[in-house]
Amino acid sequence: MPKKKVVKTAAPDAAPQVVSKQAASEKIQEVAEEIYGDVMKKGRKPSMSFPVRSLANVKYDVKRGHFEILNKTSTRTLSYNTVKTFAQSMRLLATTKNDLLDKDDIAGKREVYYNSKSWGECRFDEQPESDTLLDDIEAMLSINREQLGYIPEERGGDVCGPLTVIDLDPGTNKDIKIDCTKLGTGAWSIPSRVEHLRFQSKAKLVLVVETASLFQRLVHHRYYEKANCILISMSGVPTRACRRFIRRLSDDQKIPVLAFTDGDPYGYCNIYRTLKVGSGQAAHINRYFCVPQVHYLGVTPQDISDYKLEDATHPLEEADIKRAKDALKNDPFIKHHKEWQQALEHMLKLGVRIEQQAFAKHGLNFVLEHYLPEKLKKGQFLP
Repeated sequence: MPKKKVVKTAAPDAAPQVVSKQAASEKIQEVAEEIYGDVMKKGRKPSMSFPVRSLANVKYDVKRGHFEILNKTSTRTLSYNTVKTFAQSMRLLATTKNDLLDKDDIAGKREVYYNSKSWGECRFDEQPESDTLLDDIEAMLSINREQLGYIPEERGGDVCGPLTVIDLDPGTNKDIKIDCTKLGTGAWSIPSRVEHLRFQSKAKLVLVVETASLFQRLVHHRYYEKANCILISMSGVPTRACRRFIRRLSDDQKIPVLAFTDGDPYGYCNIYRTLKVGSGQAAHINRYFCVPQVHYLGVTPQDISDYKLEDATHPLEEADIKRAKDALKNDPFIKHHKEWQQALEHMLKLGVRIEQQAFAKHGLNFVLEHYLPEKLKKGQFLP
């Protein structure tokens, strides 16, 4: 199938709009005053509008390289049926302003959920309720929730290789230099906030790996020395912090990025697609939390025959087939790139999926001694 070479071009919109805590607090105040004015001055039902966060409300902006949100919105008007959700939205806005922004504090999503237990009748029954409302508020305010004081509870990812990360000592505000080649048998963990980090590196590329086990094998054998690459583990769909870190690193150091995932619909259409162009759910902030310059190294359906791995595959499950067909029909990114359409159709025709670890059929270190060097030498990757 036709493939494209990696190009060393920095993507646009690299720096997010930095919103001060005071400005964010004032924006929430404006929302509250508008709602108060509707009720007390105009005598009408108050409402709030939120961008619709789904693939149905995004377009794939080829020039910018990521999903852009369109203009569909949903309106939440105070009524008998929405009174609880409306009240929860107001309490969450109040908590964000009064407890986080105005007091220069932070909170995790789980803490917010439990904090609501003191809200009486408008408390959240389950955390997905509070998570969804927080995402709605982020989209409504057009301010990243990290800047609102919310910290992610998931890990950002692991990094190893020829990279020095310059962080700050929170006590003294002095620089701390972290050499990612001198971490013993481990790796450096990406923090939840990465905007302040600076970088020094002479690496030729960034290799982003899906599975922790393969990442550990590459670290154990110091593959980053042989390939002069920075290794980053995603451990599944990359977190916002992980994606933002990769984006900032690539833009800052002008280093190309390659992704290496399992050869299945989830690896292609969830993990890689989210890394490269973002998602429908987060379309309002994709321009900051995606890596348009990344290209896909493998595993591809073609690798199965090229590396004689026919007996190291697994049959596609019903969920896999549904995910692949849905992407071919509805995903703007897949629909734009014929190469990805061909890859998914090839996979469906074979009826199998393949994992990164399948190369161990030819030896535990085949992936780092043969597969990766050969792929890098060819320099041909999926977009």
